[in-house]
Amino acid sequence: MTILEATLGLEIHIQINTKSKIFCKCSTKFGEKPNSNTCVICTSQPGTIPLLNKKAVEAIVKTGLALNFTINKQCIFARKQYFYPDIPKNYQITQLDPPICSNGKLIIISNKQKKIINMKRLHLEEDAGKLIHEVNNKKLNYSLLDLNRASIGLMELVTEPDFNSSEEVIEFLKEIKSIVEYLNVSECSMEEGKMRCDINVSVHPVEDKKLGTRVEIKNINSLSNIKDAIEYEIKRQKTIIVSNGKVIQETMLWDAKECVTKSMRFKEDTLDYRYFPEPDLVPLNLSNSFIRNLVKEIPELPKRIKLRFIKNYNLSEHLATYLISKKTIADYYEKALKTVKNPKIIAKTLANWISTELSAKLNSFKISIEDSPITCKNLAKLVSLIVSGSITRIIAKEIFEEMWKRSQPPEIIIKRKKIQQISDELTIIKMCEEAIIKNHNAVKEFISGKNKAMDAIIGFVMKKSKGLANPLVVNKILLNRLKKL
Repeated sequence: MTILEATLGLEIHIQINTKSKIFCKCSTKFGEKPNSNTCVICTSQPGTIPLLNKKAVEAIVKTGLALNFTINKQCIFARKQYFYPDIPKNYQITQLDPPICSNGKLIIISNKQKKIINMKRLHLEEDAGKLIHEVNNKKLNYSLLDLNRASIGLMELVTEPDFNSSEEVIEFLKEIKSIVEYLNVSECSMEEGKMRCDINVSVHPVEDKKLGTRVEIKNINSLSNIKDAIEYEIKRQKTIIVSNGKVIQETMLWDAKECVTKSMRFKEDTLDYRYFPEPDLVPLNLSNSFIRNLVKEIPELPKRIKLRFIKNYNLSEHLATYLISKKTIADYYEKALKTVKNPKIIAKTLANWISTELSAKLNSFKISIEDSPITCKNLAKLVSLIVSGSITRIIAKEIFEEMWKRSQPPEIIIKRKKIQQISDELTIIKMCEEAIIKNHNAVKEFISGKNKAMDAIIGFVMKKSKGLANPLVVNKILLNRLKKL
C-alpha cells in the first residue's frame, strides 16, 4: 500500500505598522468609513508618482534581521500585473529579484521535535483594496470596493515547502506572529486582516522525491481556519490520488461555514504576472550604517525572554510560555517585579495570578492586559501580601475582586473593609480544637499516615475564621495537637 505524504509551503502577508501608507500620506487607521483614507495615489489616478515610506523599509529590515535573513543592500521594486478590481491601476508594486531579505531560518518545536523551517524571501509590497460581497449578512448581486486598505505596506514572507502537517504550520505562524509583535512592526491582528496566509498544499508518495501537484488556498485569517483548511485539503487530495484521479493545479478559497475548499481560479505562475522593474521608484541602496542602527533597535525576543524567565524565576515551561505569548503580558509581568525589593520571592506566585485570575477577568471582559484596571504595581502588592503570609488566598481573591471594580491598591481595600488576619494563638487554638473534634475521620487518617487528610482539618479552621486565620499559625498548632493524640 502506497503511503502518501503532504508537503506544505506558506505565503504570509503582514501589514506593516506605519501611520501612513507605503507610497502616500494617507492614514492606515483600521475601521474608518469606506474610501475615506484615500488620495489620488492609492486610488490609482493617472499620472501620480509613488513616494516610498522609509519606516516601512526599516520595519522589514528589522524583521529580516530577527528572522536570520540575509539583507540585500541593493534591490529594486517591480510591477506585478494584477488584473483584479481591488487594484484599479491593474498592477501591484512589489519585489521580485532580489527582495530586501532572502534565505532566512527559524527553528520550531512541533510534537516535541525541533525542525528548521527555511524561508525563501521576505519582500516589501503594497496591499490591495477590499471587495465587499455582502452587507449585514445579506449577499449582494454586485460587489462594493473599499480602497482604505489599498497601498498599506505589506511584508510578504515566503517559505520553502518544509512543512508536513497542520501542527507544524500553526507552530510556525505563532512564532512569526510573536516575533513580529515584539518588534512592534505590525499588530498582526488576523481578525482585522493585518496578517493573512496563503497555503500551498501538495500530496505525493513518501518514497517519491518529486512533489505532487500544488494547490493554493488563499487569504485565510485565523489559525483555526488555517488548521481546518490544511487538514481538509490534504484529505481531499489523498482521496483523489487513491482513486487514481488527477489533482488540478488551482487557487482555492476556504469556506469556513461549510468547512470545504472551493475552486476560485486556475493557479497562476510567475510568468502570468509579467513582472518588470517599477519605473517610478529608484533602486534601494541600504547603507551599512542604516542596517547597523536597526540591529541596535531589535529588542529581546520571546524565546530568549522565555529562557530567562525559566532560569531566573524557576517558572515552568507552560507558565513561561503563557507570559511571553504577548509582549504586553511579558511587559506587565516584568514591570510588576520591578516594583518590589526582592522579585524572586514573588515571581512564581505572581506569574500564576497573571495566568489564572487576571487572565480570566481580562477574557470575560474582553479587554487586553494594558487596559486592566489592576495595575502591575498593585497586583505585585497583593501577591507580596500572600507570599508573606499576611493574607490568605481566600482573602486575596476577595481583595482582587475589589481591586478590579475600583482600581485601588490592596492596602486601601483592606483598610476600608477592615480585613485583618487573625494571628492570635489563643483564638486559633480554640478553632483548631473544634476542628479536631468535628473532623474525626480526617484526624484518624492523618494519624495513620495519610498527610493529605490535614487539608480537611485546615479547611475547617479557615472556613470557621472566614479565611482570616493565619495559615502558618493554624498549621503549626494543628501539628502540635495531632502529634499528642
